[in-house]
Parts: sequence; C-alpha cells; structure tokens
Amino acid sequence: MPNLTEPATASDVPEAGFARQLPVFAIIGLVSTAAYLGLYVALRPVLDAQPANLVALLVTAVANTAANRRFTFRVRGAEGAARHQLQGLVAFFAGLALSGGALAVVHRTLPDAPEVEVGALIVANAAATALRFVLLRLWVFRGP
Repeated sequence: MPNLTEPATASDVPEAGFARQLPVFAIIGLVSTAAYLGLYVALRPVLDAQPANLVALLVTAVANTAANRRFTFRVRGAEGAARHQLQGLVAFFAGLALSGGALAVVHRTLPDAPEVEVGALIVANAAATALRFVLLRLWVFRGP
C-alpha cells in the first residue's frame, strides 16, 4: 500500500483500467490538439510549415506528457518525471514524422492550397494520438 503522506510514484500506482484512462487521455488530447493547431496557425505567417509544426508540436508535447502523467496515469511526484519526458519525446518524434510527412504530401500534391495544411495535420495528429496512447500506456507509464 502506498504511503499516503508522500506523493505517488509510478511504482506506487496500481494498474488503472483502460476504460478510465481512455476518456481522460482523450480530453487531454483534444485540449492539446487545439493548443497545437492554434500555435501552428499563429506561427505559420512567420515560419514555414515544417518549422511551425516542429515548434507547435514540441511545446504542446511537453505539456501533454505532463498532463497525461498526472491525470491519465495518476503518477505524481518528481521521481521519474525526467525519464517520462524523455520517453515522451519518442512519441513526439513519431508525431513529428506523421505530421511532417502529412505536410510534405500536401505541399507536393497541392502546392497552391495552404488551407489544406490544417486538415492534413488533424488527420496526422489523430494517428499520432493513437500511437501516443499505446506508447504511454505500454512503455512510458507501464506498471512496475
């Protein structure tokens, strides 16, 4: 039984059920996606598509990992936080590859349609989100 006077760590948290984790993850994902797209749209006038995507995704990925650590997987305290963020960067790079690839396809096939970028990013982000949940659940925040 965990010590109730100290913050929980990854090893203290009992396996939480998929049915509880998924809706919490989805809410965090929706907020993160909205923030990512807002930041991307704000950066796009001053940066090319790929750098705007990189900055927007990196900023929101760090916050997303921290929020999922606390709320989805119920891990609190500083123990393991740096490792969790580093592992979360693996999921970030997967998302960057998917979103960067989507932008490259849009620019190759529809070079005169920049309004298609956000739609392509939404589709890529949906795929990255599914992959992120699997990575976080089975690798980053797996039980002891």
